[in-house]
Amino acid sequence: MKILLLGIGNVLYADEGVGVHFVNYIAENYRFSHPEHQIDTMDGGTLAQGLTPILARYDHLIVVDTVNAAGAKPGQVYYFNFDNAPPEIDWQGSAHEVEMLQTLIMMEMVGDRPDTWILGMVPTVLEPMHLGLTTQIQAGIPLMEQTLLNHLQGLGITCQRVANVDITTLIPDSFKAHANKHDSSCCGEA
Repeated sequence: MKILLLGIGNVLYADEGVGVHFVNYIAENYRFSHPEHQIDTMDGGTLAQGLTPILARYDHLIVVDTVNAAGAKPGQVYYFNFDNAPPEIDWQGSAHEVEMLQTLIMMEMVGDRPDTWILGMVPTVLEPMHLGLTTQIQAGIPLMEQTLLNHLQGLGITCQRVANVDITTLIPDSFKAHANKHDSSCCGEA
């Protein structure tokens, strides 16, 4: 089975970049192994529909992003199968969130969507030109991390911590990687 951990978001808009920052954090701190399964990480930025040919190559997709949920508090973590989204999730948080939803629905219509899980966090602020995450979002990272590790271990993946890099130290590099990724290819190289 091919598994993709996909970070979605715009790192220039504060908490909206949590998906990208989180996937970079996981790639920096963990190595994953399984005798038969392959797991890749990817910064998907705000590409959504442009990712379709890449996403179709995978059997299992974990999308990490902000989520908009009625009545939820900033920093609250949600984890669900795309086919069984909680009723409070309204998919209206940002333009890229709506486009990602449309991409997944389109892929389902043509039979190309992998088994898809959403690991999301309710943002505090989506503020222009701010590189960083609010303290409420930073406080939710350990729960996101444990949720992801539990899911992967449930698939039989061995998760080995290889570093202890703080997510806040990776934020400037996330921006640089995002700015430079248009000059290189993307998958399986994290």
